[in-house]
This record gives sequence, C-alpha cells and structure tokens, in this order.
Amino acid sequence: MVTRARVFFVLAAALGAAAAAAALQTPASRESGARTPKQYTIEQFTNVEQVRTAGFSADETRLLVSSNRSGTWNVYSLPVTGGELTPITTSTTDATYAVGYFPQDDRILFTRDQGGNELFHLFVRYPDGREQDLTPGERLRAQFMRWSNDFSSFFVSSNERDARFFDIYRYDTATLQRELLFRNDLGLSPMDISQDGMWVALLRPNSLKDTDILLWNAAGGTTQHATPHTGEALHFGATFDPASRQMYYLTDAGSEFAYVSRFDLETGQHEDVERTSWDVTSVHFSPRGTYRFTHVNEDGRVVERVVETATGRPVPLPDMPDGGVVDATVSRSERLMRFTVEGDRAPQDHYILPMDGSAPPLRLTRSLPADIDPADLVDSQVVRFQSFDGLEIPNILYKPHQASPDNKAPAIVFVHGGPGGQTMRDYDGQLQYLVNHGYVVLGINNRGSSGYGKSFLAADDLRHGREPLLDVVEARHFLASLPYVDPDRIGVMGGSYGGYMVLAALAFHPDVFDVGVDIFGVSNWIRTLEVMPLWWEARRQLLFEEIGNPATQRDMLREISPLFHADRIRKPLLVLQGANDPRVIQAESDDIVAAVRKNGVPVEYVVFPDEGHGFTSRTNRMEAGRIILHFLDTHLKGKRTAAPHGSSSGS
Repeated sequence: MVTRARVFFVLAAALGAAAAAAALQTPASRESGARTPKQYTIEQFTNVEQVRTAGFSADETRLLVSSNRSGTWNVYSLPVTGGELTPITTSTTDATYAVGYFPQDDRILFTRDQGGNELFHLFVRYPDGREQDLTPGERLRAQFMRWSNDFSSFFVSSNERDARFFDIYRYDTATLQRELLFRNDLGLSPMDISQDGMWVALLRPNSLKDTDILLWNAAGGTTQHATPHTGEALHFGATFDPASRQMYYLTDAGSEFAYVSRFDLETGQHEDVERTSWDVTSVHFSPRGTYRFTHVNEDGRVVERVVETATGRPVPLPDMPDGGVVDATVSRSERLMRFTVEGDRAPQDHYILPMDGSAPPLRLTRSLPADIDPADLVDSQVVRFQSFDGLEIPNILYKPHQASPDNKAPAIVFVHGGPGGQTMRDYDGQLQYLVNHGYVVLGINNRGSSGYGKSFLAADDLRHGREPLLDVVEARHFLASLPYVDPDRIGVMGGSYGGYMVLAALAFHPDVFDVGVDIFGVSNWIRTLEVMPLWWEARRQLLFEEIGNPATQRDMLREISPLFHADRIRKPLLVLQGANDPRVIQAESDDIVAAVRKNGVPVEYVVFPDEGHGFTSRTNRMEAGRIILHFLDTHLKGKRTAAPHGSSSGS
C-alpha cells in the first residue's frame, strides 16, 4: 500500500507498419481525426516475455535476468552478444527473481516468496542445479544488500530475530557461513551498507515531512546523526560510493523537490551534488565508481542521467527510436553498459553498449511480439485541470484512435496506488488494453501524489476520503468536457489505495461514476492499519500520520471507510483480490462485496488463491484482464460481449 501498486498486464510486440494501420481508416474516420485500430485479445496483451536484468556474470559474457516466459517468474541467463535465454530455475508456482551471479564463479543468488505473501527468502543455486535457502525459517523476510569490496563476503538484511526490525548479516562467499554484523535494536530502516562493511546507513522517521539518516560504525559500534538540520526536511535514499568514503543521499531540505547531496565520512562535511527542477528518485554508482547514475522524475516520466563522478561531465546516452533510457548499469570491468529503453507504446527492452563507443547498441530483447502493431497502441499525454479549489491536478491521458466527436467513447478515471504513488508516462499494458478496446483512460495524479513537489505530496495528509477524492470527482467532470468522451459513460478504477478511492467514490459520491473496478482496495481503514505487516513497524507511525491512528482517531477512520457506508453504493462494482495479500487482506474485499450485494446492485467478485498484492502469474493476469473488460463492456460501454473463458477463483 505504501508503494505504487496496480495490476500489471504487460503488452509485447515488434515494430509494425503505419501504412497497414492507415489502411484501416474509413473516410469518415479520417475526416474526424479518428481511425479504427485492430483490436487485440487479452491473450495477445499478456503473451509477452517480460525481462528484468540483475547483473553480469564473472566473465561478463552473460546477463542474469528474471523472465515470465514460462507464465511464472524464473531466472535465466542471456548472452551479452544476443541470443536465446537459458533457464536456470523452473518454478511453476512461486515467482522467482534473480539477484545476481557470484563475482568469481557461476553460482547465483535469487529470491522467492510463497504465493505472493512477500516473505522473500534468499537462495543460492549451484552450477549442478542444487538450491540452498540461505535464510531458512518461518515468517521471515530477507533481502540481499551488496557484495563487499573484495568479494569475500556479502551482506543480507533479515527480520528473523524480531519480525518488526531488520538486522544485517555478513555471509562468507566461499563457505556461506554467516555472522550477525548489525543488530537493529534502534528499530530503524537499513538503507545501505558500505562495501568495506564499516558503515550502515539507517533511516529514522521523525514525521511524514521530516526524516534523518543515522550512521552506524562497525569499528566502535557507535551511531551518529549524519543529517542534523533545522525545520522539516526529508533525508532518504542513502548509498555509499564504492570507495566507502562518502555517503550519497536524497533530500528536499530547502527545496520543493528532492536532490542529491553527499556526506564525507571522514570530515563530516555535506555538499550538494545534483539538483533539478523535478525529483531525483535514486542514485547509484558503477562498480569502480567512475560513473554516477541518477533517475529523475520529469513530469511523470523516468529520465536516466549518467555523469563522470570525478568531473561531473555528462555521459551521453543513445537516442533510441522506441522510447527513452530508463535504467542503466555497468559491468564490473566498466567495459559494458546494459541499459533499458521504454516508451508509451513499447514495453521495456534491454541493450548492450561498449563504453568506449566501439560499437552501436546491441538489442538483446524484443518485448512487443510481431502480432501486435504498435501503431494500434497510443501515446499518452500530460493534461492538467483545476480542481474544485483551484489546485492544478496533473494527469496522464490515453485517447483511443477510434474516439472522436462523432464517435464518443466511454471513459475511465484510473487512480494509482499509494498513498503517495503516481501514474507515470511509461508503458502500461493494462491501460493500453482498455484503450485499444475503445476506452478513454485518465490516470489521475490527485493531490498527495509524488513527483510534483513536497507541498503537493503533503496535501492529502489526514484528508483521505475528502479533498483527494474530490479531485477524482473533478476528473470525471474534466473527462465529460472532452468532445470525444461520452459524458454518460464514465467509470472509476484503481488498485490498492486506488481501489480504496474507487470504493470511496461509489460510497461518498454515489451519483458521480457509472461503475467501479476495485483491485485489492481498502474498505476498512481501522482494520488495515491494525493488521499491517509486522515488518512495517519502522513506518507504522508515518502511516498513522498520513491516514489516521486507529487508537486515537477511530471515529474519523470509520467516517472515511467505505465499508461503513456501503449502503449508499448503487452502481455496478467489480472486485479483484489476492488471497495471500499481506497489505490489504482478503477480508477487506469479502466484507465490501457482502455489504454491497445487500443493495441489490450488480457485484462481481474474483479471488485468486495463489496471488498477493499484485498479480504475477500470467494466467491470472490474463483472467483478470478478461474479466475487467467484460465487466466494463457489460455495465459501462452498454454492449455485452461473450462471457469470459475459464472459471474464476473464489466467489
């Protein structure tokens, strides 16, 4: 819930011919600016091989990657010269994600949870196929942190000692024996550990608008406050340079937007490093520290920036026809760069580039399959409207090719997860699927969304169900004003916190939207805040400040919880839920469905028994996409399609 969450339907294809798309236009549609695109099935939209890279092999001839080509996430190797993926793990039930190769041999590290419960364990896989759980035990969550500078050890965080807090262990690379390095009795959040193992950066939350970074030193076991300041300021995202001499971090001190600063571990001096007119969202280094990489959130689009660390000189990235570079890493020798390209109509693809410029970028993956023409997909655009109180609200708008003043289309307000999430200008297969089938989609970034400054982000604190929800209501009015939108057919859809906004809109403004699609949304804030995962202990008070404290603000939370006002919901509702969701438990959906059904309105409910907070199985994503479109076609578009194939899990 505190991260951006939505159901992901990934679309995949190769380049298609614009001439073929133009041939689909009728004279009438050309005159009106519209055309009829080829429509694709949910099978085509989900029949895509997503690939996430994890790192180079010791000899730098292969990349370790995660892929969903089997329908379940598994680990594969991919030659840096191009070619086919070679499977390394073969799980058929639990999603398995690559961490990386060992630095000096072909062992690999990977993580796996159980049915989406987010209790990830860290595993090693040997070249002979044996797998070993390095973090055995029940109800624990572990995460790889980094390798030591000489690769003789690596560091792992785990909450096995105390489910609320994460300690740090050092593992011997050769023997895999471990020792407790840092015992987290302070109850803070470890962010990074220096490669020499001497420093741990810890996040201390003081309030929603004020955080500090503390530094623990292994030599004396002491902890120092690294970011003393006056007034409120966020300090977060700490990482150490490879030489273990400086800590780089993000802060919004004295600024609306986050920027990069650094702390010299020897002198204790702070220095600003990189500022932009948008939020810097991450910073990291190449293995030898030659290059510094930052991600910048430029009006809802991720932009990768690379500079030479010593000089600050920008390193130009290739101009790519299908989109922008959104992620990049460098091999340990710093001879090769792996980078990722993504666009509105192009899901992520991966490339290799020699750092000396001796060869052009080599494409390693092709996510968009040949049976989908990208000309049938749409580019998004940033649009803004003034809300009820004059506050400007940014949005990401998707207009179907076939929509025109002469062919008005139904529309959906899509609400992102969070609180504090953001609808981005990136490839979103779920939204492209709906747009391809004739729905205008407006991805609203209501007040409280990240990416638009700290004042905008804080504008929803303890205001949930009120002003942020009124922004969603105004989004409906904005859509109705567009000449190609049918004002009588506008629905609302969202996942996680966005699912809460769907339920709140239907309960507190029952005449505004025509339908609602709730994907694992909160219906009862009191229960959700009381049963949050134990490992969220370090941020528990921040959530109370953001939403409300169930011990002291129970009446307010009841007032904004749709479950207690479900008798007002009278528009058709679809609810999708994962049975293993640890953030929004199944009872949240069970209860709202039961309550709304008493109103005699159409309610459809699907529970996926093997999913958590987000659907990872290709089969389940396919089923969910089919169900959503059928529901919207039936209750919003006004035409009935054939019933979905296959059976739904749950009731």
